[in-house]
Amino acid sequence: MSPARTALTALGAVGAVGAGAAVWGIGIERYLFTVREHDVRILPVGASPIRVLHLSDAHMAPWQHHKQRWISRLAALKPDLIVNTGDNLGHSEGLYGIRTAFATLQGIPGVYVHGSNDHAAPSPRNPFKYFTGPSKVTVAEEPLDTGALDAYFTDELGWLPLNNAAHTITVNDTVIDTFGISDAHRGWDRLDLLPDALEKMRATSDAKLTLGVTHAPYRAVLDEFTDLGADALFAGHTHGGQVRLPGYGALVANCDIPLGQARGLSTWSHGGRSVPLNVSAGLGHSIFAPVRFACRPEASLITLLPRTSVSGRGIGSAQPA
Repeated sequence: MSPARTALTALGAVGAVGAGAAVWGIGIERYLFTVREHDVRILPVGASPIRVLHLSDAHMAPWQHHKQRWISRLAALKPDLIVNTGDNLGHSEGLYGIRTAFATLQGIPGVYVHGSNDHAAPSPRNPFKYFTGPSKVTVAEEPLDTGALDAYFTDELGWLPLNNAAHTITVNDTVIDTFGISDAHRGWDRLDLLPDALEKMRATSDAKLTLGVTHAPYRAVLDEFTDLGADALFAGHTHGGQVRLPGYGALVANCDIPLGQARGLSTWSHGGRSVPLNVSAGLGHSIFAPVRFACRPEASLITLLPRTSVSGRGIGSAQPA
C-alpha cells in the first residue's frame, strides 16, 4: 500500500472513530441515566440509616420527557432526605419539566441550593474555552423565574433553602444541621454569613450530624465547610467532566477541584479533618451541549450508616448501578 493510501486509511479510521463517539455521546449515552450508590458511616452509633438522594444539574427543558419520567421513578428508592445541588433549569419553561420530574418526591424532607441556571437560561459556549479555566459570562442572559422555582421547592415539596443559610432538619429521629451557599461559580456565595448563621442554629440544636451543601465545589468553599464542622459535603456543577476519557477520567471540571474528584464519592481533607465529599455528575447538560461520553447522567443514593464505634467514621462501599 502506498504511503498516501496508508495515510488516507488512517485518517478514515480516525474519522470513523470520531463519528462513532459522537453518535454514542449525543444519541445514546446522554439518555442512559444511572443511580450511583455509596455507603458512608458518619451517623452516631445506634442511629437508623438515612438514605440521601442527591440530585443535581437537571438543566431541564420542557421537551425532555424521558429524563422527567426517569427522575420521577427515583421515589421508588425510598429516600429519607433529598439534597439538591442546583442548576435545575435549562430553559425558560423548564419548571414545567421539573414539576413533572419531582412530583413523586413531595413530602420527602429536602434541602437545596441554587446554581446559575436557576437564575438565568444557558447560552451557547465554545467548549474548548473550558480548557482555559472556569467559564465566564460573556453575553446577556435570559432571566428565569427563580421565585417560582423556589416557591415550588419550599411551598409544595417542603424543601429548605440553603442559599447562604442554615437550617436544622430531623430525619429518621436524627437531628441534622445543614448549611450551604449560593453559586460560588458566579460569586454569589457569602461564606462570611455562615459562622453567625451556624452559631444561632447550634444554640438551639442538639444535632449530631452536619451537612454542607454547595453547587460548585471550589476548594475554598470545601475548605471553609470543613472548618465549619461539616461531616459530609455535597456538590454538583462539574457534570463529572461531561466528556471523560476511559481509563483517565475528567478533562475539565469548570472549577478548581482536582479532576480526580470531579465525580463521585471521595474524601476532602483540610485543617486536620477529613470528610466524605460527593460530587454528582448530574442529570443533564446544557441544551447547547447535548453530549455525554464515558459519563452517564446520574443521581446518587448515599446511605448514611452509624459509625462502628464512638470515634470511628468513614466511607463504606461504593456501588454504581
